[in-house]
Amino acid sequence: MAARKSVKKPNVSADELLEYYREMLLIRRFEEKAGQLYGMGLIGGFCHLYIGQEAVVVGLEAAAEDGDKRVTSYRDHGHMLACGMDPSGVMAELTGREGGYSKGKGGSMHMFSKEKHFYGGHGIVGAQVPLGAGLAFSDKYKGNDRVTFAYFGDGAANQGQVYETYNMAQLWDLPVVFVIENNQYAMGTSVQRSTKSPALWKRGEAYGIKGEEVDGMDVLAVKEAGERAVAHCRAGKGPYILEVKTYRYRGHSMSDPAKYRTREEVQKMREERDPIEQVRDMLLTGKHATEDDLKAIDKEIKDIVNKSADFSKESPEPALEELWTDIYADDLPQETA
Repeated sequence: MAARKSVKKPNVSADELLEYYREMLLIRRFEEKAGQLYGMGLIGGFCHLYIGQEAVVVGLEAAAEDGDKRVTSYRDHGHMLACGMDPSGVMAELTGREGGYSKGKGGSMHMFSKEKHFYGGHGIVGAQVPLGAGLAFSDKYKGNDRVTFAYFGDGAANQGQVYETYNMAQLWDLPVVFVIENNQYAMGTSVQRSTKSPALWKRGEAYGIKGEEVDGMDVLAVKEAGERAVAHCRAGKGPYILEVKTYRYRGHSMSDPAKYRTREEVQKMREERDPIEQVRDMLLTGKHATEDDLKAIDKEIKDIVNKSADFSKESPEPALEELWTDIYADDLPQETA
């Protein structure tokens, strides 16, 4: 195994570092279990795993405040867990059961939580970006000092609607952080082959939008960049772009064999850049935790994930009449004379 690079000293407390480790490990173990259930035929349709990208959403959630909103694409399980959604409810939605967040009607790519201000995974590439600007417009209109995180990938970064949204967001000084989760390969083509200007965050310069690139395999670097972005937005300075350079270990979806890259490349990333192992090293070398402490956390997380898998199998299939629920809003304001 290649020698791991020395790890910088953390700029957060030991408790915060342990919490980031726990949250990233929950996402990793949850996604591993989801992959197993997919292989068993218990999850239908598409299933896009977040393994390797955990530091992105955990770091940005550490920079968020209560009431901030988030909207993302179909690679969404990690975002749900990081914002506090119940793993059992998420897993039950993956298996299409009544106990899921969308009552079994949404599956992997379509679930929401009004309580956690999570406005969905979306299956249409780039469609969530203008929706994120709309959420931010609502907050600016209300003057509530909230920020929206609109996540999308390097593949979606070439969509025309992204640039239409950049223009509107800057025109109206919307409090939205555009998060480009650049995992290098989009659906299956290297960004170096598909994109003439690979510094994706700089595309906002044409509209006067500030931004930066950040190491998405380092949860502390992501948190720092996230804090700069939300401070910019809360100060009324308009949108901000974060291009978070990350790396997914699995294929685009469970049906993707990922033959467009070598096993050696993936293994090198796992050995030298893994976001969870970096934090693990900081905890151990800084004497913030022992090997036994971390083993206990791993066991705790595995128990949570196994419980979510059991719930997802035991929860009943949605009744036929469930098809006719949640179609119309039942809380629209009444017309006044």
